[in-house]
Amino acid sequence: MGKHIGKQTVILDNPPSIIATSSTVGPKEASGPLGEYFDVTTEDELWGEDTWEKAESKFVKETIKDVIDKAKLKSEDIQYIFAGDLLNQLTGTTFGIRDFNIPYFGVFGACSTMAESMSLGAMTVDGGFADYVLATTSSHFCGAEKQFRFPMELGTQRPLTAQWTVTGSGAVIIAKEGGGPYITSITTGRIVDLGISDPMNMGAAMAPAAADTIVQHFKDTGRSPDYYDLIITGDLAEYGQKLLIELAKKEGYNIGEILTDCGIEIYDPDSQDTHAGGSGCGCSASVFAGYLYKEIKKGRWNRVLFVATGAMLSPGSSQQGETIPGIAHAVAIERGISKRK
Repeated sequence: MGKHIGKQTVILDNPPSIIATSSTVGPKEASGPLGEYFDVTTEDELWGEDTWEKAESKFVKETIKDVIDKAKLKSEDIQYIFAGDLLNQLTGTTFGIRDFNIPYFGVFGACSTMAESMSLGAMTVDGGFADYVLATTSSHFCGAEKQFRFPMELGTQRPLTAQWTVTGSGAVIIAKEGGGPYITSITTGRIVDLGISDPMNMGAAMAPAAADTIVQHFKDTGRSPDYYDLIITGDLAEYGQKLLIELAKKEGYNIGEILTDCGIEIYDPDSQDTHAGGSGCGCSASVFAGYLYKEIKKGRWNRVLFVATGAMLSPGSSQQGETIPGIAHAVAIERGISKRK
């Protein structure tokens, strides 16, 4: 029997274990509702560096060092790193990992990059190509604003649909052996574009892709929403989550009762003035590595569908009037292994 089922899903015959995670965030994230869950917090966004981009690379580097240490491994034990960020040419990642001497696959899925990296890493381990792989992503509020929107010095007013890019990084080590939780199946997303062109409303651009992937996951696996204790999207935030619920309902799936979003969980919009919620590669990465993983290990949830979402735009495409394609990748994570029949 092949591993591929339905249109877009793979079931892993030998589900790899997530044996360690680490998360590093900036001061705004540390003062939010999930602050106690993050492993490392910084006093300011520069973290001793002279540029925001160098600071982001430091987030990557220190998070990788910490997760390897937590797993009681050495750098040479890691066969591959799957990683990416939002900066041009993935420089945040590249400069962050250059001293580790580990084979590297650069991955770009915008804010869906953590789920994409975990997907590729899990398939690599399940396929017998590695015993240990590391998946990580990062983002930085100041660097992302400068690249995608406006110079920070302008102090541009943000609409209520706008999201706040998370300053942070998350990393996981996926291993052939371990006590769980396990990555048991993966539904790879496809590009979905319903014509949203406002870069200040990315939740609306990504919600159709999230709905497409989640619905396809249910169709491919034959599962219903109640199979999972929690479905958590990457960074649709407030407005995108509402759209997702409606889109899924039109397809016959009521997911509202078990649905949340990393961009909603990480900030308090009232006290922190983050408007719709969080975004950025570091959003789902730090929330998964800092919050979800620890709560799964405690037994709060046994089955979680982690669906990171990405808005596939660039400064050039946005300025040229292009619409914003969306994508979402789903990773099923379970405390116990579901063996294939």
